[in-house]
Amino acid sequence: MSVRVWCLRHGESQNVTDNVAGAVPSAPLTERGHEQATLATRTLAGEPIRAVYSSTALRARQTAQPLATAAGVEVQALPDLVEVGIGRHEGSSDPAVRRQTADVLRSWVVDNDMTQQVADGETGFAVTARMGRVFQAIAEQHRGQTVAVIGHVASLTVALGQLCALGAAVWGTPLPHAQPFLVEWDGSTWHCPSWPDAH
Repeated sequence: MSVRVWCLRHGESQNVTDNVAGAVPSAPLTERGHEQATLATRTLAGEPIRAVYSSTALRARQTAQPLATAAGVEVQALPDLVEVGIGRHEGSSDPAVRRQTADVLRSWVVDNDMTQQVADGETGFAVTARMGRVFQAIAEQHRGQTVAVIGHVASLTVALGQLCALGAAVWGTPLPHAQPFLVEWDGSTWHCPSWPDAH
């Protein structure tokens, strides 16, 4: 029984505009981010969404709330959907840390080297394991249904790149804020037919 999952990165948030690296769980949406969340809700208005899952980060929960309200459900915040952890560099505004984070993500996505990590943060293996668990649990719980998942640019990119066997095609253009894209489970395999800006 197939499952349809509308995935989206959270709306624009304070940590993004301030160039702060890491998971930054308490960073809120900007005014523009709230507008993007509202627009995403309108985009998905015709979808029979039965559940809305988000990362525990404030910006993801704020993005999820209008969608959940429209669908008549509660936001279910899951710790495993959080952004990639970068250990002792969490919350840094040092451009060198942001460059290193991008380099590690590239090694995961393009080179398929999942052993890399930023400082004492997560490896690619750790990120894909926890994200894979979440998507599998959602698929098992919502057979034949449509749900929404609100997460983060790096963890969604590396996890779905692996789950959908997209390889380096997902590299080069980061997921846009609050733009829904469809991921489907056919009972045995994940498919990402509408990855934004894949080339």
